[in-house]
Amino acid sequence: MITAPTVLSAVSLILLFNCVVCAEDDPTQGFVQLPFNSSFYYIQKPYDLDVSKRYSFVNGTHKLWVYSTDKPLARSSPTRPRTEVIINGYNYTSGVWQFEGTAYVPTGTSGVCIMQVFGADPNATITTTLMLRVYSGNLTYYTDPVIVPQIYDRWFRVNVIHDMDASYVSAYIDGVLSYEGSGRGGAFHFFKFGVYAQKNDSDYMESRWKDIKIFKKIVKDSHKKHHRHRNKISGFH
Repeated sequence: MITAPTVLSAVSLILLFNCVVCAEDDPTQGFVQLPFNSSFYYIQKPYDLDVSKRYSFVNGTHKLWVYSTDKPLARSSPTRPRTEVIINGYNYTSGVWQFEGTAYVPTGTSGVCIMQVFGADPNATITTTLMLRVYSGNLTYYTDPVIVPQIYDRWFRVNVIHDMDASYVSAYIDGVLSYEGSGRGGAFHFFKFGVYAQKNDSDYMESRWKDIKIFKKIVKDSHKKHHRHRNKISGFH
């Protein structure tokens, strides 16, 4: 027989467990949300195709897709195929900036960058400060580490914070700090999202995005980091 105190104790434990499991950081605390609409971005896509052949915006959802056999964004470009939203309206040169969006990647999409912070030191071997990629369903920082396993076929929230002055970058997935590390320098930066083919890409690549927001932090000392320090990785990939 279960006594009343036993039942109450079990209920209390369940409530406590749920509070611990559901607890999330709010990475937007201390940030100011900025205006965002179609005037702040444009679409990069294979140069020989109309935008509508690789991009749609329906009911608040950006759908971007590309094939491994597609052309690059320009006839003279040596880069791989892509369809990306480039947020050129917020091209920043200092401060602490944040991108937020909710993403969906269907099964089969692999070997692709779905979000990036563009810009790095001109002497660096790559032109980005951060890339979030998908390989076989795993969300990765460049090629490694895996920061969230098995993200196929579900919506997940992405928050990327770039402290340009402190050369520091972090990524939250569904409110959980999943990556943080050093930046890569550079004179200017901007955010991009969509699909950008990488090595070992699948024949077809797609990502969907909604609830896109841009934030800026107003601080007196941008060198003061406001995150916990774990999983710090600063090497090039």
